[in-house]
Amino acid sequence: MTAERVSPALRDWVDAQLAAGQPAQVLFRAMLDSGWSRAVAQAALEGDEGGHVQATTSAGRREGSRLPGLPAWTDHRGRIMVEGHPVDVLLRSEWPRLVVLGGFLSPEECEGLISEARARLRPSETVMGDTGGSEINAARTSDGMFFARGESPLCQRIEARIAALLDWPVSHGEGLQVLRYAPGAQYRPHHDYFDPDLPGSGRILQRGGQRVGTLVMYLNTPEAGGATTFPDAGLTVHAVAGHAVFFAYDRPDPATRTLHGGAPVRAGEKWVATKWLREAPFA
Repeated sequence: MTAERVSPALRDWVDAQLAAGQPAQVLFRAMLDSGWSRAVAQAALEGDEGGHVQATTSAGRREGSRLPGLPAWTDHRGRIMVEGHPVDVLLRSEWPRLVVLGGFLSPEECEGLISEARARLRPSETVMGDTGGSEINAARTSDGMFFARGESPLCQRIEARIAALLDWPVSHGEGLQVLRYAPGAQYRPHHDYFDPDLPGSGRILQRGGQRVGTLVMYLNTPEAGGATTFPDAGLTVHAVAGHAVFFAYDRPDPATRTLHGGAPVRAGEKWVATKWLREAPFA
């Protein structure tokens, strides 16, 4: 089979397999082994050629929605220009849908975010799925704060860069969150999407719908530890100042392989800025 378009039959087969609980990565490999190109296999898993996801209720996929795009075109060095800023694509993964970016932020931008956030840090909280509120949780031992979207010229510049890189509107994103991890602090493995089966999720989803992507930007380089780990994918992304990791999830399901955590900081401290993307305007 060498067709370069996703046929209805292939799409129906993929949706049926996903509905039956077959892991997406297994289906991806099966399509490659059957002769389909990587582009067709990925499109069949994500939706049609326009990037629109088809409905599969049992798997929780969202009918008619699309995902933020991963940067596709680079020069011979793996570099792309985003809003006049050079960014290096260091690693791409098909499943999970993930990319590691070098030099996404300049040293001045990293220092600026830390400076603007420092005085507003408070113990970090996690979302409570039962109520839709938030609470301090032993799984997350950092200090953090949220900027309002577009709060400062620096935030505006970074948000515009994110929107251009991922082809996702600024309006469809939460404000930047800055986190500081002291020695020993960590964030145990978790998913960023909201579990639709929990009673508090309905309240959360009223503000912009489901999360569909996460960008973690490293503002400094810890002396030791502090990597971002993806246990289901066997990936480790080291925290390097100015670098970033982006990952997208087309449905609130562990099959996206986006379980991730912040490993304990063993020496020094770690500063990161996080941007969560929503499927609809976030207010």
